[in-house]
Amino acid sequence: MDKLSNMSVYIKVVEMGSFTAVANHLDSTVGNVSRAVSALENVLDARLLQRSTRRLSVTDAGRRFYERCTKILADLESAEAEASNAALEPRGTLRVHCVPGLARHLVTGAVLGYRQQFPEVTVDLLLSQRMPNLLEDQLDVSILIARALPDSAYVSQKIGVSHCVLVASPDYLARHAAPETPEDLRDHQCLLLGTVDYVRDEWQLKSKAGDAIFVPTGPSFSVNDMDAMAHAIREGAGIGLLAGFTAIDDLRSGRLVRVLPDYHTYERNVYAVYTSRQFVDAKITRFIETLKDRVGSQLAATAKELID
Repeated sequence: MDKLSNMSVYIKVVEMGSFTAVANHLDSTVGNVSRAVSALENVLDARLLQRSTRRLSVTDAGRRFYERCTKILADLESAEAEASNAALEPRGTLRVHCVPGLARHLVTGAVLGYRQQFPEVTVDLLLSQRMPNLLEDQLDVSILIARALPDSAYVSQKIGVSHCVLVASPDYLARHAAPETPEDLRDHQCLLLGTVDYVRDEWQLKSKAGDAIFVPTGPSFSVNDMDAMAHAIREGAGIGLLAGFTAIDDLRSGRLVRVLPDYHTYERNVYAVYTSRQFVDAKITRFIETLKDRVGSQLAATAKELID
């Protein structure tokens, strides 16, 4: 940084033609200005200025160095302004990870809305069940569903909450009497969902009347993807758990029907996770605001319709 400071002083000397004028301009001393130029000459092993008691003249080497210095400092100022603007104006590439079901039903729409608002940002959306390593995978934000996040150096913000509900197709329920209690589920084909945030072989159910734990036995079908589960249920394969945001449209249209409608799973939090609280790019802060506004409000509306 001393070299950059000395370069800045040298540029002023060339432009103003006087150590005294530069010292006055910088509120410094003639000695300090002279030492800055001398330090550069010592490093370069070249004479930049010819000094006399009456005037300064720039050598050929000094003129070439001046031109390079002005370009270097201009590029530095531009880089600083660009980095500073990154905290103010969303731009560049935003790399986002999201669990698949949430991405398909809610987050992709939020991304498109974000892009309309901030067209100078390019969004790369990666879908995966597993929480990635943000630094190693060069990701800006990860969107996860979990009861609680593991301890880490990452920073998280809660976007909303999600619940799963038990559903079946009208065709399946026409062939099998709908269960009236959790224990009645033993007489049904129970389809198992196995993802990072849901225990595959245990349904932890909650209702105003009390909690229940049901352990399905001998399942005919299990899958680790929410949309594949929804397809199997619509085809009449049995009863299964679906997140509210996955099931809501089919429930409204009648393609699916709630089973044990007083019961639902414990809530899972939807989190946006990123690497640091300090110097967060505007593209990240604005994206999280978009998630809270769009995804958070949709989750709340779904919970109000299905749970409240």
